[in-house]
Amino acid sequence: MTNMELSSLKVGETAVILELSGEPSLQQRLLALGFRPGKRIKILRKAWLNGPLHIKIGTTEVMVRRRDTSAIKVIID
Repeated sequence: MTNMELSSLKVGETAVILELSGEPSLQQRLLALGFRPGKRIKILRKAWLNGPLHIKIGTTEVMVRRRDTSAIKVIID
């Protein structure tokens, strides 16, 4: 099992969130979207030119700016 940033996952890969870092306002926004330690996530799509990532958390699908994904540490399961 490898500890890494969310943006380094490939399309189709699943992982478990380990922790959220960054500014408190960013952490609050991510928590409001459903990003919580222990939750399983899957990368559905990556936009080109460092665009947003399309992510599935449980039954919810969200788009997250790539720069915000550096605050989400995951472990591949």
